[in-house]
Amino acid sequence: MKYVLLVYGEETDLHALTRERAARLDADSLAYDRELDRQGKLIIAQALQSVKTSKSLRRRQGKRLVTDGPFAETKEQLLGFVMVEAADLDEALAIADGIPLAELGTVEVRAIYDIPGS
Repeated sequence: MKYVLLVYGEETDLHALTRERAARLDADSLAYDRELDRQGKLIIAQALQSVKTSKSLRRRQGKRLVTDGPFAETKEQLLGFVMVEAADLDEALAIADGIPLAELGTVEVRAIYDIPGS
């Protein structure tokens, strides 16, 4: 079963890291992704650019409304995601537990919805 592991945290916490700590976090994250790939579990992993570069789009009554930033006003921002193949939720949670950014933020684990007939 496919799961997406949504990695949330505060961008300010990332900006507050020393250059050395940020480089170590990047290296640890890439190493973990490579290990998941070696195990045949990794589908894709991506870090996201700052919410300052994002736009949110809504369509209401055929009209498009684009606003700056994320739609939801939250303390934590979506920093990245990892999509994995796991046997079940327990295995997906175990994989999420190894994500280095879990020490700074939160990892939401969600199963991918298979659209019937697709």
